[in-house]
Amino acid sequence: MATQTTASCTGSTLLQPISDIINLPLDQVNFVACQLFALLMAVWFRIYLHPSKTSPFIRHAVATLLGLYLALFCFGWYSLHFLLQSGLSYSVMVFAGLERMHRYCFIVTFGYLILCQVTRVYVFDYGMYSADFTGPMMVITQKITSLAFEIHDGMIKREGQLTPSQKYLAISRMPSLLEYLSYNCNFMGILAGPTCSYNEYMAFIEGTCYQPRHQENANGKENGKYKLSEPSPKNDVISKLCTCAISLSIYLSLCKLLPVHRSIDDDFVNSTPFHHQVIYLYLAMLALRPKYYFVWTLADAINNAAGFGFNGYNKDGSPRWDLISNLRILDIEFATSFKLFLDNWNIQTALWLKRVCYERCPINPTAATFLLSAMWHGVYPGYYLTFLTGIAMTMAARAVRHNIRPYFLVSDSYKCVYDVITWACTQVAISYTVVPFVLLTIGPSVKFYRCWYFCLHLLCLLVVLALPVKKRRQGKEQQDNQTDHNSTDNNCNQKDKTT
Repeated sequence: MATQTTASCTGSTLLQPISDIINLPLDQVNFVACQLFALLMAVWFRIYLHPSKTSPFIRHAVATLLGLYLALFCFGWYSLHFLLQSGLSYSVMVFAGLERMHRYCFIVTFGYLILCQVTRVYVFDYGMYSADFTGPMMVITQKITSLAFEIHDGMIKREGQLTPSQKYLAISRMPSLLEYLSYNCNFMGILAGPTCSYNEYMAFIEGTCYQPRHQENANGKENGKYKLSEPSPKNDVISKLCTCAISLSIYLSLCKLLPVHRSIDDDFVNSTPFHHQVIYLYLAMLALRPKYYFVWTLADAINNAAGFGFNGYNKDGSPRWDLISNLRILDIEFATSFKLFLDNWNIQTALWLKRVCYERCPINPTAATFLLSAMWHGVYPGYYLTFLTGIAMTMAARAVRHNIRPYFLVSDSYKCVYDVITWACTQVAISYTVVPFVLLTIGPSVKFYRCWYFCLHLLCLLVVLALPVKKRRQGKEQQDNQTDHNSTDNNCNQKDKTT
């Protein structure tokens, strides 16, 4: 397996012997090795390049150079695309008028990403789903487009036109080229993200991110003064590394035992009762998710080890290091609604979609957000089929919640029954929806849905027609959407109130 993918790896071949021994593709070995190296560099960066010991210029420069080195090691000359994409977008920011700069920047950045995705998929190695150079470009695209909108908000829009979170994220000056490259290509997030706001990253570089954002009596304040000591991320980093080890072990143990492709195998479909097929699909998707848990949790640990990700204090005074966390595993596995699952999965991408599309799109923002998400993920047909199905699932789940849920809130026992039923329905709906995302191509994806007789598609259609969303509840739903598991926006609102 490893030797078969060596030719397709454009990065360094230094670790080829290790790849042969453990029988994993070289590009994946390079990725994990670079992330572990980045973890060590993050500890060094926090201790020896602390804001109290060196200038922001040095921190920007070192973070950028280390990030470009990791990109070069993993992707070889393909890493030049990171600089080309960033350079083109920065030119648009500088030379285009501020009135339309954010739109031009969005088109250029997104267009370059799609061009690279098309050439990678349809020209070079269609069907290969491994560590590839467009992965980092997806995160860079998020950062560049967010930055463009935040500059437009801060330099063009009036304060009354902005939401509280937009006020907090707004940028009032154009970043320098070094600041811009450091934000896009720093070693903590160059390979796996997660994305973050420019203001949060600059606060980390300048050492102002440790001021408490929450309660007046939190651990970070004593007698009206900030404590001189900074919270240590050690415990959270160790905890997240343990989560990484467990996730990787589960994934390597189960991924080959429960392949998703078996769901469309003719022998399996013809010889297995339908309810067993449903259980198998759930278990197959359950075995697939730890791969993402490993990648995103390790990326979060790297940022925390560098001192980035502090999010204030809990009520008991313990520090929180979840400012840029990308998932909440327990909330995902025990989600009782489609929305709750999505709110806790790829959190930073969901925030990006909300800030650049959902809050700004005047016509059908839900459909526009799903479409943008599909285009951002890539050009495989399975992505679009997944997100089109996701639109139907979201509308049906919203209708059920508005019309059915109130009848189960009369007692705790009824609420418990409702939670159990909706958990099972959510897990099946998510598994059904994301099958094309895993299968990638249109043929196997449609074959899977035919094997299931498009049952959930038809059920969603019936639910939406029979249980329309009640107009009078939309305001409350929007309020719930603003408050459900959105720590970053909560911080924005709190800081705006303080100001």
